[in-house]
Amino acid sequence: MRKLIFLVVALVVAVSLRAQERHFTVAQDGSGDFKTVQEAINAVPDFRKVPTVIFIKNGVYKEKLILAPSKRMVRFVGESADKTILTYDDYAGKKNQFGEEKGTSGSASFYIYADDFSAENITFANSAGPVGQAVAVWSAGDRMKFKNCRFLGFQDTLYTYGYGSRQYYTNCYIEGTVDFIFGSSTAIFNDCDIYCKKQGYVTAASTSDTTRYGYVFMNCRLKGDAEENTFYLGRPWRPYAKVVFLNCELGKQIRQEGWHNWGKESNEKTAYYAEYNNKGPGFKPKARVAWSHQLTKEEAKEYTIEKIFRGWNPQ
Repeated sequence: MRKLIFLVVALVVAVSLRAQERHFTVAQDGSGDFKTVQEAINAVPDFRKVPTVIFIKNGVYKEKLILAPSKRMVRFVGESADKTILTYDDYAGKKNQFGEEKGTSGSASFYIYADDFSAENITFANSAGPVGQAVAVWSAGDRMKFKNCRFLGFQDTLYTYGYGSRQYYTNCYIEGTVDFIFGSSTAIFNDCDIYCKKQGYVTAASTSDTTRYGYVFMNCRLKGDAEENTFYLGRPWRPYAKVVFLNCELGKQIRQEGWHNWGKESNEKTAYYAEYNNKGPGFKPKARVAWSHQLTKEEAKEYTIEKIFRGWNPQ
């Protein structure tokens, strides 16, 4: 009887929360509430305290998107990860209306300022091509979640911009060339496919000296069409960069030395680069640079979601 009462109460609560959610549908053919994603974003009430779900039907939406800080708890749900595509084609060297270069941050296809944003079954892309820095997603909000999403680009694909923000990527696909995952946020990449194109660096973290965890890759697969021995796992954009790969499969693209100091020997004393229990042709621990780390089993136990995210568990 007690179990039945609990189930009824849980159902009532779930229905109540569902009723509070306001759902928008975006469809280019006019069958939804809006034809563009930005229109749906603009319609989200400011500082709402319950999630707003925006369902996006298949299509290529060429829009330069901005999710303002007041549009909290927004959730994007795509109809299909490979057919629901949000894209734009700006790049750092492109000129604005005043003849000024847009720069790396100005090149982004999607700016996410708001906290508690989540997305699933979406492709985020920058379609500018191999023209230098061209960001697909510029993510600054806290407690961000991406599930079954794709991030497409070349140099600087994913910019985890938010200082102190926590970002969780699971079952995602991320591709690029030079520094294609970069920024200062604390981010976990869980069960993701990291695709290396041409040659370059997987990460360019700019972790703060006061932040304990930077990028943590768990159970990921690093592969790609790049030739053998052409990719570093990372280089420090800022001196205290922190990147760790745990239980990952490293393809032949990964250079045996693993890490690069960005031409500054002083970075070797401050950056923290580590691995634990990796495998694959790109995992050559004895050939790694001397200033990187191979974690012990006890040290690896410190890398739990709760500790990395300071109590927040996105799962």
